[in-house]
Amino acid sequence: MSITNRGILVLLLAAPLMAAGTWLAAMQWVALGYAALVVFILGLDWWRAQSARRRFDVQRTHDSKLSLGADNPIYLAVRNRSQRTATFWLRDEPPDAFQIETRVLHGRIPSQRLWEGVYHVHPLRRGDYQFGNVNLRWLGPLGLVMRQGKCPLAESVKVYPNLLDVRRYDLLLRRNRLQEIGLRHTRQFGEGTEFERLREYLPDDEFRRIDWKATARRHRPVTVEYQTERSQNVIALLDAGRMMQSPVAQIAKLDYVVNAVLLLAYVATGKGDKVGMMSFADDVMQYLSPRQGRGQFYRMLELLYGIEAQPVESDYRRALSYLAAKQRKRSLVVLFTDLSSGMSMDTLVSHVAVLARRSLPLVVTISDPDVVQMARTRPSDSQTVYQRAAASQLLDERQLTLDRLQRQGVLTLDVPANQLSIAVINRYLELKARTML
Repeated sequence: MSITNRGILVLLLAAPLMAAGTWLAAMQWVALGYAALVVFILGLDWWRAQSARRRFDVQRTHDSKLSLGADNPIYLAVRNRSQRTATFWLRDEPPDAFQIETRVLHGRIPSQRLWEGVYHVHPLRRGDYQFGNVNLRWLGPLGLVMRQGKCPLAESVKVYPNLLDVRRYDLLLRRNRLQEIGLRHTRQFGEGTEFERLREYLPDDEFRRIDWKATARRHRPVTVEYQTERSQNVIALLDAGRMMQSPVAQIAKLDYVVNAVLLLAYVATGKGDKVGMMSFADDVMQYLSPRQGRGQFYRMLELLYGIEAQPVESDYRRALSYLAAKQRKRSLVVLFTDLSSGMSMDTLVSHVAVLARRSLPLVVTISDPDVVQMARTRPSDSQTVYQRAAASQLLDERQLTLDRLQRQGVLTLDVPANQLSIAVINRYLELKARTML
């Protein structure tokens, strides 16, 4: 129990009575009686406030799978079972590893009513976590004391790759508003080779797209529309070596990649393509053959949940040789990696160039905004001079590797971490529209 400011003020009213007892002895007895009465009233207020279990029903609800790197809503509901209005403060116990925007919620509930509140957690790593109890504090009927109790709501929760982005994409797709998340409209009729539909001829249509049989039947020009091919192979290669452990805005580069691969898998399966994945470090860790359908998406989700970066140098030769042996059909191979100097980059360039003879490789890397900013910083002392020189050298070596890949006919994509998922989807849709797969 704790005494509120109002309760403290009521207690302090005994002080003048005690001071008056210096001149009038009878006032001391009045002061003692007043203090005893106040203590009795405080105890009565505490008793009438009731215990948490008798007065409140508290529930916590959230998604069964929380999303990595996203603001996940956590809903708290409090039902007031007493016959009096309750003023309360609520504090949940989310995992310490989560970033939290609001720790204490405040509310007021009439008798027999339900109050609902929400706060958000921002997980920075995948894995298993534990929620604790919900702490509740509420005022007594007179507002003199505040009671406190715990609601036993401890539970485990799993943090998966970002499923909120997948749901948002699905919702905006149905509303035809994908541009709100940065996706460009890249579908172009007449660019594919699979039949889509027949429609009336428009002045800017190509003559070779006219269907003469349909034109003869309808007695007016009819054009054939084609859509991009389906059932094509899309394979995501995830580099899980030591360089992917480095964080950007407190989230490891590998986790940004995991989120991007998950959204790519969802979009590609929705387009009717076959999607597969492979993760590797110094050896191949996981391989999933390309398949169609949402079942493949959920299989990839479970594999992506368990991927962890390894403290070893990535072996591109072994990984790409393994892929070449497993997958002989032409595919879009999206390789997510981090570019650094050394012999490993030479191996990457040479083996991806070989892969480009049979498939369409796309090398995707994450740029670090801190390094870019450091390379542009005006030096003020010897330390910043060294930091700027190191950052500039790193960016130059990175660009050199990208240029070498492009000269070998390999597509590249170098984007900031917070733009990775949307940039990868835009490039995939662009390649589909241009029938490059």
